[in-house]
Amino acid sequence: MHFENSPEHVDNKYDSLQVEQSNKQEAEIKIGKISTSLNILFYSKGKDKPKLETVILKSLEDDISVKNAIHFAYGLSNEKIETLDISHLASGDKLDLSASLTNFDTIILREKTKNESEFIKIDGNTLSISELVSLSDFEKKIALFPEVRTRIDLARNYLEYRIEQGDTIYGVNTGFGRLASTRIPHEKIKQLQENLILSHSAGVGPDLSMKHTRMMFALRINVLAKGYSGISFSLLQHLVEIFNDGIIPRIPEQGTAGASGDLAPLAHLSHALMGNGELWSPVTGWGEARDVLSANKLTPITLMFKEGLCLINGTQFISSLGAEAVCRAKLLCQQADVIAALTLEAYSGSKVPFSSCLHKIRAHKGQGKCAQRLRALLHSDLHPSEICKLHANCGKVQDPYSLRCIPQVHGIVADTIDFVSGIIETEINSATDNPNVFPEQNEILSGGNFHGEYPAKVLDYLAIAVHELASISERRIEQLINPYLSDLPGFLVKESGLNSGFMIAHVTASSLVSENKVLCHPSSIDSITTSAGQEDHVSMGGTSARKALKVIDNVEYVLAIELLAACQGIDLVRPNRTNLPLESVHKLVRSSIPFYDVDRYMAADINKCRDILRDGTIWKLIEPFIDNYIETVEGENV
Repeated sequence: MHFENSPEHVDNKYDSLQVEQSNKQEAEIKIGKISTSLNILFYSKGKDKPKLETVILKSLEDDISVKNAIHFAYGLSNEKIETLDISHLASGDKLDLSASLTNFDTIILREKTKNESEFIKIDGNTLSISELVSLSDFEKKIALFPEVRTRIDLARNYLEYRIEQGDTIYGVNTGFGRLASTRIPHEKIKQLQENLILSHSAGVGPDLSMKHTRMMFALRINVLAKGYSGISFSLLQHLVEIFNDGIIPRIPEQGTAGASGDLAPLAHLSHALMGNGELWSPVTGWGEARDVLSANKLTPITLMFKEGLCLINGTQFISSLGAEAVCRAKLLCQQADVIAALTLEAYSGSKVPFSSCLHKIRAHKGQGKCAQRLRALLHSDLHPSEICKLHANCGKVQDPYSLRCIPQVHGIVADTIDFVSGIIETEINSATDNPNVFPEQNEILSGGNFHGEYPAKVLDYLAIAVHELASISERRIEQLINPYLSDLPGFLVKESGLNSGFMIAHVTASSLVSENKVLCHPSSIDSITTSAGQEDHVSMGGTSARKALKVIDNVEYVLAIELLAACQGIDLVRPNRTNLPLESVHKLVRSSIPFYDVDRYMAADINKCRDILRDGTIWKLIEPFIDNYIETVEGENV
């Protein structure tokens, strides 16, 4: 009897238990037996998402396992299905199960509704970037779509058939890389897969973060769920169970050349799941791999023919880091528009360069959208600004480029992020194994889908684009703090000389911008030959991904400094006030960071502002204002 590790199965009262009878009456009898044997369900109270805490289990004499039925139908980990002392539960918490099919199905559906928000559904084809990033959260779990098993079994059975026919298949009964022509005896096929993982676990450097490790693990499961790798369904289920229990290995950050897949990082993932080295779980913390698995009532994975290769061939290290980079870059770009608007107000800049007429005649999508946001955030009849009215007839003809050309610079960053997002989303749902199994075409084909050039190139492109947000931001900071460029006090502080104000905060921003100029050198223009000339062109995508995240880190800090400076500038033109949207941003910052009347320790404030940006708090606050302006004033979104 088989059970699918997916709450999707509860959509059908027969499929949820994979009952192997077509006769409805027989199915009702079996489900009735299960209902009777369960007796009582206990639900925890007072939580947003009540979970099934325990089920009293009894073995059945027939071939249906109650434990498996509840484990897979409810998506619970095995350790939660055990007998507990029920004396502490109120009588109202007990639900007697009748033996009827209807009641049993209703209870399963009720539990599905409570728990389904914890699950991300995986089929190898439809995973979004945001869903992948959300799987870094230990509260999120994976559920396989029901059709995954059909594809997995078909490919596995075909692969087994070809092996039984005595065919030579790369990575199944041959060596790897330059050793591909070496035929491996049938009795050593299992050892071949284990040796592959051991020898390829050769990474170095600091540990990959827990969230990136989870994302890489989840992404490998998604790729395998596509059904072209030839993995067994039992191993895929085992991987899902380990993931859902929050277990992760130590994986060194360095060692991938991004060509024949991210071999070293993925090998380290597999090596630990085989019971070697160290694992971490919420139950145990870090410990010896076998001990951690045992404490979670799990066993190490075992590898049969091709399964070692299935686990390590692909771009999941590059793509998982790239997915986070895309999400963070998008949020940062949106908030950069808001910060720029606040700087414009503090500087007493003009909103004329953001007129819709100008941007319709150069109709780049990102440029137009940024200009529209600036129109929504600056002075308007809907949101009037006292500061804007003060300089209505100031005589200035044009503002500096860093203020006047915000849409042209921010806009291409936004368009680049959208382009990169499309490539990464395709990559995370691609079969990047080698060889790939095509049962319908009666083919097992070797190719190059493991090559990381696509994500490598676009992540280099992403770093270059996002860097410009910091480059132009640093120039806007200069416009605010330099008394020769604005009407604000020098370095945005009273009694300058005695106080240095934002002098060194600007130096920090400048240093980060210059550091990014080095980091933006594209890794993917490099290549180095490996594997005795067999792997003679590589992508270096792992470096591209790590650099992109570092560039984003630096940009966050630069924008945080601009945000602090802009708020300080707004304070320095009091009692005049800006409009409601920008006053709301100012209030948000001032709720945790006070005005600088004299010098004080600044690093902590920069970090606070960085955290505000990383959490997306400003965008959540401002987006409704922008949407309302577009709807009521302009009538259409650019």
